[in-house]
Amino acid sequence: MSKIKFSIRVFCVSMLFGGSALAADWQPLSDKAPAPADNPTTAEKVELGKMLYFDPRFSSTGTVSCNSCHNLMLGGEDNRAFSMGVHGKTGGRSAPTVWNAAFASSQFWDGRAPSLEEQAKGPVVNPVEMGMSDLEKAMSRVRAIPGYRPWFERAFGGDDPMTVDNAAKAVAAFERTMITPNSPYDRFVKGDKSALSEQQQRGMKAFADTGCTSCHSGPAFNGPSMPAGTGFFMKFPTYTDNAYVKKYGFMKDKGRFEVTGNKADMHLFKVPTLRNVALTAPYFHNGSVATLNEAIRVMARVQLNKTLDDATVADIEAFLNGLTGEFPELTLPRLPGTPGWSIVVGK
Repeated sequence: MSKIKFSIRVFCVSMLFGGSALAADWQPLSDKAPAPADNPTTAEKVELGKMLYFDPRFSSTGTVSCNSCHNLMLGGEDNRAFSMGVHGKTGGRSAPTVWNAAFASSQFWDGRAPSLEEQAKGPVVNPVEMGMSDLEKAMSRVRAIPGYRPWFERAFGGDDPMTVDNAAKAVAAFERTMITPNSPYDRFVKGDKSALSEQQQRGMKAFADTGCTSCHSGPAFNGPSMPAGTGFFMKFPTYTDNAYVKKYGFMKDKGRFEVTGNKADMHLFKVPTLRNVALTAPYFHNGSVATLNEAIRVMARVQLNKTLDDATVADIEAFLNGLTGEFPELTLPRLPGTPGWSIVVGK
C-alpha cells in the first residue's frame, strides 16, 4: 500500500473514532474551479465543450449525450437509480452529479479517472453508456461535421486541432464552469448569520457532532484537498452488521477493487460531494435509497454505527438543504448541422 493511501485511511479512521479537527473547519465554495496547467480555461474551450456535452451524435445510436445522464437542467444527474444509455441499457451504478465535479481529486465512484479530461473519454466507449467501439471512431463523427472545425481551431489552434484529447479538454473546461457557490451555507460561514435557519444551524452542529465531517469535509463536502488524481476514498459500508446493508444491497459492489484488483481496495468508494445533495436522489452508488431522510439514517448506522433520533435526522436534513447553491445561467448551444444527411446512419 502506498504511503499516500495509507495516510488517507488512517486519517479517515482516526476521524471516525473521535477526531474533531474538521468539525469546525467550515469552508465556503470558491466561485472559480481550479484548472490544470495543460488545460487552462478559456471562453472558446468552454463554448466548444458545451456543444460537445449536449451533442448525442457521437454515441453509437445518436441518442445519448453527456447531458442525458448528467442533466444540467436538474441536479447534474438524472434522478434515476441507474442511468439509461444506448439501446435502453442500464449500468450498475448511479450517475454522480457533474455540478462541482471540478473540485474532486478523482472521478467516477471508483476513482478510476484522475481528471475531468480522462473522465470525459470513458462514457463514450462504455458499451452501456454511449456505446462507441473506440474513441477515434467517435472523433471521426465529430470531424465529419464541418461546422465543428472552426470551433476547434478557435479553442486550440494548430494544424490538427480536432483530436480526442482536445475534445476531452473542451468538455472538461466546460464542466469546470459547472459550479454552484453562494448557497445559504456559504453565506452563513462568510458571516451572514441569518442565511441558515435555527433548525439548519442545529443540523450543522449535529452533522459535525455525529461524525459526518470525518469524510464529508472541505468546501465541497467531499473530503480534504488531495493531489489531482489521488482521490479520497472510504470503505462503504464500514459496519455491516445491520439491516440496512442487506436491505439496500451494499455488499454487492466491490468498489475500487474492481479497478485495481487490490484486496485493500475492497468496497472502497470515492467520497462524493454533498453540494446540492437535496436535488440528487436516489442516493448512494447503487441508487438504492429514495429519500435524503433515509440516506442520513443509513449513513449514520453503516458508517458511524450510530442510530439517530427523528429530530436529529430532520435537523441534519434541513442543514443539507442549505448546501444547494446558485446555478449558473445556461443557454443551450446551437449545434453544427449536417444538412441533408445523417451522421449516425452515414458513419
